[in-house]
Amino acid sequence: MAAPIRILHLHSSFDLGGKEARAVQLMNAFGNRARHVIASGAPEALGARTRIAKGIDYEIAQVPPPLAGKPSVARYEAIARAMRGFDLVLTYNWGAIDGVMARRVFGKDAPPLVHHEDGFTGEEAAGLKLERNLYRRFALGAAHALAVPSETLEAIALQAWKQSRTRVRRIASGIRTDLYTAQPKKGAIPGFERREGEVVIGAVAALTPAKDLAALVRAAGGLSGKFRLVIVGDGPEREAIGRAAQAMGIADRLVMPGALPRPYQFLRAFDLLALSSKSEQFPVSVVEAMAAGLPVASLPVGDVRRMVSAENAPFVAEWPTEVRLRDVMQALVSHPEVRAQVGAANRAKAVAEYDEATMVARYAALYEEAMGRPGVLRAG
Repeated sequence: MAAPIRILHLHSSFDLGGKEARAVQLMNAFGNRARHVIASGAPEALGARTRIAKGIDYEIAQVPPPLAGKPSVARYEAIARAMRGFDLVLTYNWGAIDGVMARRVFGKDAPPLVHHEDGFTGEEAAGLKLERNLYRRFALGAAHALAVPSETLEAIALQAWKQSRTRVRRIASGIRTDLYTAQPKKGAIPGFERREGEVVIGAVAALTPAKDLAALVRAAGGLSGKFRLVIVGDGPEREAIGRAAQAMGIADRLVMPGALPRPYQFLRAFDLLALSSKSEQFPVSVVEAMAAGLPVASLPVGDVRRMVSAENAPFVAEWPTEVRLRDVMQALVSHPEVRAQVGAANRAKAVAEYDEATMVARYAALYEEAMGRPGVLRAG
């Protein structure tokens, strides 16, 4: 057997989110055909490692390259030095774009690099920034490819970042849809048990400002009927979310169990998934909810309206306001027969279009192409 491929992953953070979940899926799928080094710009943010399967050969960089800081030749050189000795470098989002720039500036003897863009947070959550567009436009010339999950991001890459059609690769995120049919076991969500007659609204997201889960709490506070709101995830906004629930008088209906590593073990405890993000592209939580047979109530962000089934489209709000989010949630909370119909349609679409095997095959082919080593990441 050939020696494993050596892959360096550059993340601004390795706490569990959409890009980290997909990176781990691919690590698990590549098995013993690859060895991985994960560099997190925030050394303490390593929550996604809980999803890495036993037996996967990986390590966390103890002295990660300096991904954050002002642009400087010295910093780019340090990042480029860290890349040497690997067969492939994978960079993720704006927080690791300096890895791409380092390869642009110090490209001699550097391994091939594939950059991934999954969405926008912080300053770009409300809109693109000209200076970042220009920076990406220049840096991405050093990437073999730019991988994006959504049609929205594909258009941005082609138009705002001026990348060539051959460089931009759109690959939809996929999951093991077969895992999402089992009913959850008792205790699957710590601190939560279903109560008769209650509708359970779920959210699965990092507790960050971009996910705006306090807005979800405020929207839920305007609902009529018996419900509980379960928000699965960790992050810096936990206290703000709790304060919003207190202010709305629904603190007794809010459950926040923290991050849970395997969504297929608990998602069917929900009656619907709610999405309140300020910015998204192709949220994996929506794909997971669809695979679990859930309807989705969402603000109109990213590709969500295109992702869900036609039956679910009316429950993607027309405008990005808390009132409109409340209204689409209310329509699902009040009508169990609609929830069942929409959930079944979502499940069918997830199985047909978002299965993990297709995603893994496309990413493996892209990475092999970058290295010039066809078949090296695929079994058989």
